[in-house]
Amino acid sequence: MNTSAQNIPTRLNILIFCLTLPATWGLLWMASHLPLGWMLLAAWLFALINNTAFSLMHEAVHGVFSANRRINEIFGTLCAPTLPTSFTVQRIAHAGHHRRNRTDRELFDYYLPGQSKRGRDLILYGGNLLGLYWFFIPLNALIYLCLPWLFRSRRFIEGPARWLSFEPFVRDIVASRQSSRIWLECLWALLYHVALFWLLGLNWQGWLLCYWAFALHWSSLQYVDHAWSVRDVVNGAWNLKVLRLSRLLALNYHCHLAHHQHPQAPWTELPRLVDPARPQPTFWAIYFSLWRHGTRPAPPMGQEPSPPAA
Repeated sequence: MNTSAQNIPTRLNILIFCLTLPATWGLLWMASHLPLGWMLLAAWLFALINNTAFSLMHEAVHGVFSANRRINEIFGTLCAPTLPTSFTVQRIAHAGHHRRNRTDRELFDYYLPGQSKRGRDLILYGGNLLGLYWFFIPLNALIYLCLPWLFRSRRFIEGPARWLSFEPFVRDIVASRQSSRIWLECLWALLYHVALFWLLGLNWQGWLLCYWAFALHWSSLQYVDHAWSVRDVVNGAWNLKVLRLSRLLALNYHCHLAHHQHPQAPWTELPRLVDPARPQPTFWAIYFSLWRHGTRPAPPMGQEPSPPAA
């Protein structure tokens, strides 16, 4: 699909950005200053609304936040600290995801010959379903900021990055040779959160509660929209059925197969690109099936299994 400038809702995206960021600030303040009940409500809402900021960054990663390249770069960079990450890192990593989707190098719902089911289950449950996948993103940003030589070292790439299945992403980041820009963007992400703590009087308990709730939501969504789908780089994703409000808050991110088939389509175009003839499981069916079944032996590339019953 060729996207014309007229199809990209730049003004709408900027409006959503201007509404989303203050909302996340207010929810972080609530979680730091109000009683427990309000803290829990704030964390739940933060998990949903901060994902809107991520979805805006996702649009910028694909160059469809705005047809104006400068505006696209500015808002991608402004959204990145909400994850928090470097916009350049996110763009590199996400391009790698589109190249490696459902291949042996990016497969979390299955285990390959010679791999331990128990070890792969640990990564699936801990990383994708309990939110630990998210925690490695700010941790990697801190490593890059404070110890950039370590991030680029063979010991890190073939050690922790490999053990946690991040090796291909780390290699792509190192090979990009954009170290200065990435370092500055990691610094910007850190300063963003330091400023929030100072200006809003946040405490670490409220901040962590909000971000753990976000981690649970974001980490699971990143793989529920792929789990048990065909092992195909382009078609290995689902168009998930969710509540209309949930889909809108995520900027149609649940139309994920349509996105992989048309990566240059802005979020407003995705619903009409969903093929009604293809299966559309619910988010919760896939989510609970992952908890129930854990990882399974990997089928060959191109095989299209049915998702197991929840």
